[in-house]
Amino acid sequence: MTSGLSRHQALKFFAAAALAVAVTSSVASDSSSVSGASAAATAKTVVILGDSLAAGYGLDRTEAFPALLQGKVNELGLRFQVVNAGVSGDTSAGGLRRLDWLLKRPVDVLVIELGGNDGLRGLSATALKQNLQSIIERTRAKYPGVKIVLAGMKMPSNFGEYATQFERVYSELAKEQNVALVPFLLEGVGGQPALNLPDGIHPTAEGQKVLAENVWRVLKPVLEK
Repeated sequence: MTSGLSRHQALKFFAAAALAVAVTSSVASDSSSVSGASAAATAKTVVILGDSLAAGYGLDRTEAFPALLQGKVNELGLRFQVVNAGVSGDTSAGGLRRLDWLLKRPVDVLVIELGGNDGLRGLSATALKQNLQSIIERTRAKYPGVKIVLAGMKMPSNFGEYATQFERVYSELAKEQNVALVPFLLEGVGGQPALNLPDGIHPTAEGQKVLAENVWRVLKPVLEK
């Protein structure tokens, strides 16, 4: 899911991710919850709606960036519980299909980390934008006060004009919907062999730390407001 990948590597990953989709179908908070019963009762919720990057493919889920974000939240004493709703192999359409179930619990902040698998399948950039927009609109309809962060993604440059169209979806949607944007989730990780598993796509534990920092730069001000 990075500009450093070949089309062959991307397709190879998609095949592996598709097989993994059922493995992490449950939603769970994978890091320490806010300490104390009273704190847990009053904590607001940050939901990470994502794919294998959030799910921590190939790693323990405690090493994935949602769990690392919980650690940063706890360090600052912020009353938020981070819920990892990452499912390996998920697309923007898949995230939209399971949204109603996720919205059964209160959502104060929604981080949308989806689209990479859309790109690897070569699915329509227009459909990607429509799905992401529907996720934003339906979440706001249920919880008008929700804050939303959109994690941007890019396709390899050898995907041609499609890569340009794909990348543009995130910046356009963030502006049109007035949501916070992480410009590129895999910034500093994509194309760096030392920070990726042998498949060349999924981050190692060290790579996940970089992802957490990329998200935290945008998420922290949202939580502190």
